[in-house]
Amino acid sequence: MATVTETTIAQKLEALLKLQTIDSALDNIKKVRGDLPEEVRDLEDEIMGLETRLGKFQQEIASFEEQISNYKNAKKESEKLIIKYKDQQMNVRNNREFEAISKEIELQGIEMEIADKRIKEIDFKILNKNDEIAGVESTLFERKKDLEIKQKELEVIIEESEEDEQKSMKDREKAVKSVDLRLLKSYEKLRGNARNGLAVVMVKRGACGGCFSSVPPQRQTDIKDKKKILVCEHCGRVFAGVEDVIPAPEKEKKTRGKVVAAAAAPVAE
Repeated sequence: MATVTETTIAQKLEALLKLQTIDSALDNIKKVRGDLPEEVRDLEDEIMGLETRLGKFQQEIASFEEQISNYKNAKKESEKLIIKYKDQQMNVRNNREFEAISKEIELQGIEMEIADKRIKEIDFKILNKNDEIAGVESTLFERKKDLEIKQKELEVIIEESEEDEQKSMKDREKAVKSVDLRLLKSYEKLRGNARNGLAVVMVKRGACGGCFSSVPPQRQTDIKDKKKILVCEHCGRVFAGVEDVIPAPEKEKKTRGKVVAAAAAPVAE
């Protein structure tokens, strides 16, 4: 029974380490792209904001033009009324009627003056708004050029790494199925909190492969035994195993042997 437990834990750790290796490869692909994806998104958001702003300005212009049209129509109505009242003045029966009509003519004249004043004010607003629109359109043109350049750069980088990324994504789908569900949740949480994306690490040169904190010899032995899932006491990363120290190359060993032999040889008198 003990052997089965050890094998099961070892398999779980192996599955986790495999998933980590794949995710690290995907992280490296994303690193090559650098800040380009974020820059592209930022430019797209800025362009959307500028286009929305332009749309509001254009609505304001349309509203101003409608107001001008209404004032012009009001002026025409006042002109008609003045003509009508002047005709009526020719047929008045007394001074009271003449004065009453004169006041109406005067009021319509004032209405026309007010309309002219409002039209000039709105024309000035339209002029200022058109200046704002020109500024936004200029900025929008520049941002669209920037976006086009950034998108092309990103497309080239994605094209170069697309094959590797797709392969890694397929490998990841398979690898996830082999990972214990409870461990997978912990793994995803650890990866989300880790700046370097490492949730599963090896012990290298007596230290955690994630935070580089020292791992005591006895704990290293427990990690090697793989009888249970062990994590770093400092960063919480899962230990997948202990990396063996790479032996020195044979050539280096021979060189050392010659140096030692030379040092041990008796010196001729």
